[in-house]
Amino acid sequence: MSESNEPALSLSDRFARLALDCVHREYPNKISHVMQSDDDARAPRELTPAFYGCFDWHSSVHGHWLLVRTLNTAPDSTLEDEIRAKLAQSFTPENIEGELAYYQREDRASFERPYGIAWFLQLIAELEESDDPQLSEWRQTLRPLEDQIVANTMDWLPKLSYPIRLGTHNQTAFAFGLMLDYARTVGDEALEETLTDKIRGFHLEDVNCPIGYEPSGEDFLSPCLMEADLMRRILEPQEFAAWLSAFLPDLPEDGRADWLAPGIVLDPSDGKLVHLDGVNLSRAWALEGMAAGLPEGDPRRAGLLAAAEVHKEAGIAAVSDEHYSGSHWLASFATYLESRRGLTGTGKAD
Repeated sequence: MSESNEPALSLSDRFARLALDCVHREYPNKISHVMQSDDDARAPRELTPAFYGCFDWHSSVHGHWLLVRTLNTAPDSTLEDEIRAKLAQSFTPENIEGELAYYQREDRASFERPYGIAWFLQLIAELEESDDPQLSEWRQTLRPLEDQIVANTMDWLPKLSYPIRLGTHNQTAFAFGLMLDYARTVGDEALEETLTDKIRGFHLEDVNCPIGYEPSGEDFLSPCLMEADLMRRILEPQEFAAWLSAFLPDLPEDGRADWLAPGIVLDPSDGKLVHLDGVNLSRAWALEGMAAGLPEGDPRRAGLLAAAEVHKEAGIAAVSDEHYSGSHWLASFATYLESRRGLTGTGKAD
């Protein structure tokens, strides 16, 4: 058995490779698509010409985000040229014009809301923070779609009467966190204020979150922990500490990790069951965010970070190219965690 002379990929490049392999892979494809006539029966690349790969629109969007994040955080990446070529293929004025035409249809106001929309805004935030000329050019290219998405979001938020407390795509806590980070990054004070008011109205009085009921069998987001990670973005440390005491009153103060067990995946080829690999990754970054949001001497921080480490280990180990059911999206979650995106440059707990 011969040994390869090629150097092993870094962890960030290993994740980037998974995104590179899917952003222009059109099939298999699960589209969320309202059809009004036979004319709407078209191939994914014709419907959404920039974000048609990676199985679905939102995974394609955060796959592109992963590639931009790699350029921003891993300047020594061996995949830089390939990443830039792939992004250039997607981020053309013609492709974004096609995306905008699709999104502007009256019957598509709720398209990919809130999950995919939040990831798109996170993509914009990533481009906004870069001083790389090519990334700055792409940021301008995506601006027409960004403007329409923000306008639709601002129209939707006042009409949303209740939070959506699921562990999957429709959850508002996770989406609001990414949206808030975007608003702060680009200086959109109107969106930031609207989101903050909505978050306070939805969650400031929440108590006794039933974390013992988590995870559900198809969760990739923790309803309890994502809400806490959202609240640390809008509350000062002492205020967040008091809120967390009421919201999760049984958090340990002895530094142990076993108060929260990672999710178990018995069949990683199953597209729904593999969600639990994602819940381990997203729990890890939420736990880190919660710890960062608490005052420095808070005794709960050690237990939060210990549980985060256990979940991180389980989640990262599950990211591979063996099954497309997981490989088309888990690398984005792993990159968000490993690069500490939720804690850098946008939230209250920098």
